[in-house]
Amino acid sequence: MIAPHVDEDALLRCADEPIAVPGAVQPHGVLLAVTEPDLAVVVASANAEAVLGRTGGTLDQYLADDDAARLREALAGDLTEVNPLRVRVAGADVDVVLHRADGLLITEWEPVAGAEQAGAAWHRRLPNVLQRLSASATLDELGEVLARDVRTLTGFDRVMVYRFDEGWNGEVIAEDRREDLEPFLGLRYPASDIPAQARALYTTNWMRIIPDAGYSRVPLDPPGNPLTGRPLDLSGSMLRSVSPVHLEYLANMGVVSSMSVSLLDRGKLWGLISCHHYAGPHRPSYPDRAAAEFLGRTASLLLHTKVAAGETDGVVEVARRTAELTSAVGRTPRALGAALTERDLTVLDLLPAAGAAVRLDGQLRLLGSTPPAERVAPLVRDLLDAGIGATDAASTVVPGVSDLAETASGVLAVPLGAEDFLAWFRPETLREVTWGGNPYQSKTAQTDDGPRLSPRRSFDAWSETVRETSRPWREHEVAAARALAEHLTAATLSRASEDNRLAGVLQRTLLLEELPKVPGVALAARYRPSEEDVVGGDWYDLVPLPSGRVSIVLGDVAGHGLAAAAVTAQLRHALRAHLLRAAGPAAALDGLNEVIGALLPGEMATVVVAELDPDSGDVVVASAGHLPVLHAGSGGAEYVMAGRGPALGMLDAPSYTETRLTLAGDDRLLLFSDGLVERSAAGLAPGLDALQSAVSTGPVDPEQLLDAVLGVLNPPSTDDVTLLGVART
Repeated sequence: MIAPHVDEDALLRCADEPIAVPGAVQPHGVLLAVTEPDLAVVVASANAEAVLGRTGGTLDQYLADDDAARLREALAGDLTEVNPLRVRVAGADVDVVLHRADGLLITEWEPVAGAEQAGAAWHRRLPNVLQRLSASATLDELGEVLARDVRTLTGFDRVMVYRFDEGWNGEVIAEDRREDLEPFLGLRYPASDIPAQARALYTTNWMRIIPDAGYSRVPLDPPGNPLTGRPLDLSGSMLRSVSPVHLEYLANMGVVSSMSVSLLDRGKLWGLISCHHYAGPHRPSYPDRAAAEFLGRTASLLLHTKVAAGETDGVVEVARRTAELTSAVGRTPRALGAALTERDLTVLDLLPAAGAAVRLDGQLRLLGSTPPAERVAPLVRDLLDAGIGATDAASTVVPGVSDLAETASGVLAVPLGAEDFLAWFRPETLREVTWGGNPYQSKTAQTDDGPRLSPRRSFDAWSETVRETSRPWREHEVAAARALAEHLTAATLSRASEDNRLAGVLQRTLLLEELPKVPGVALAARYRPSEEDVVGGDWYDLVPLPSGRVSIVLGDVAGHGLAAAAVTAQLRHALRAHLLRAAGPAAALDGLNEVIGALLPGEMATVVVAELDPDSGDVVVASAGHLPVLHAGSGGAEYVMAGRGPALGMLDAPSYTETRLTLAGDDRLLLFSDGLVERSAAGLAPGLDALQSAVSTGPVDPEQLLDAVLGVLNPPSTDDVTLLGVART
């Protein structure tokens, strides 16, 4: 739930309040900070002489010899194991509590007289109390036991178990109170009632006691730490003076004394045991407070299992459906979209939701009640970009989606790679929420130093209807969505790896392991695959014709991977058939274009065919959108620009044409793919010019010529490169 708005300047001023270093303590005890090992007092609260009969000096001067010896012995071990150390000072029993901070030993002296004590009888029942906590089956039962037994132990008029939500608003989930007090059970309190820095102290200091909220603060003398020059850190002190704003808050509630014990779930502040007393000042003894803290720590260890126990409904069913969907994904890795959306069990059935969306390979599939298709991907992307995978109030995270409340107040989304995702949608669920007082009333007061928080004066139940929120997503639901996404990602990667392997095998069958021997003709070929794509679209072929001529083919299919390799295989075999029957290269290309139009609509390829007569050296060239053949001789190298038509698949009946040339003497032909000359920034022209120059002065032998060309042009590895060299012998 979203926290009600609070003045930002007031919040900042509250955040800057030095609650950990207030420079003062509460008057129900004395603080002495001493150096070690001499135990010389360097900081003392102003009430030291009134309570302990002296100030300054060393701790040995405050204690009888045996008490001083016990104190020094305690300093050598774990201080938490000796707290409190019971001593006699000025004829009275005093509990001394020890901890270290800022390089000093902090000693806090609390007179035993005046403290309420539960007595030994309650402490003997402690094992039974722990058994009741452990035996509680649900979170509600745990809270009820905790509130009842802490109140019995400490004697407060009211004890509440208070739980924080994701926005740090609190809700009273259990309560034990004096019969004449109005109930607070079920009431909520805004996050501003317990500011962030106070919550941080609750995480490190489990216990806080205010015996009399009307106390006058007792300053420290000196206020700073003489070792550091900074204010003394009292964050671990039980006597630490609290914020005046909090004292005002208690006064507005009519609370005279309060105590709190932190509840932490796996290191994170989960809630509080909050104790209120109205009849007058109230101070449970230190042993009783320690016992209450022990109960809080024990309950904290049980929180995770009790919360999980409250969510058991649906957990088993969601786990079963996750297993079934995962199995379907494993069985059909090449039809993941269908496995999730077209079977008896779909992705919508995985979680309690009104709608679901599956985007795989750029294709969006919708199930149930969802936002319009054109708004699904932007909504999911905005949430994921904000680092939020699950929300029950999407309109508070993504501006401008309030109109989607009927279908997508709640969204749970998990990414599948860069653009794909799974998402579930829940509609708006109107909720009646009761606060302890109107949380929207102004809570700031103007002071000479600027605005500061001013606690609400009314805590009467105040209800509101919350809109644009859905039923919250539960932890096991989010975990199930992520688990399915992980299986899908793994299946996609496995499929891609298998596709690449199959495509590689298929392409290797399209590349001639050894060029055929053609009498009177020297042939050479080079194929260099791309480092970025396992399989490209290049292929080459040599087709001996019944006439004794030979067709030299070089082609390039648009795309890459298994699909491109499959298209390449079909075009290669179809072109072979047409070359064997057609009247020439142009007619063969006409036939191949018909194949694409009829059997492979939407595909596109470029092909060049050079049909050579080994006896005469006559060459017939026809090209479908491919780069021109390079013809080199003693007079230099020229590109063959005639006989060129559109790429295959571009037009229904382009009617390709041919051009003729003759290979005489040391002439040679070079056929090549665009990967040899293409430069992403400068285009083809520089590469074509460099190739023409290299071939003009290059070797006559085709093998040597191709090596020389690759050495001079050094094409990038971002595309596959194919070269064919032809000369007469």
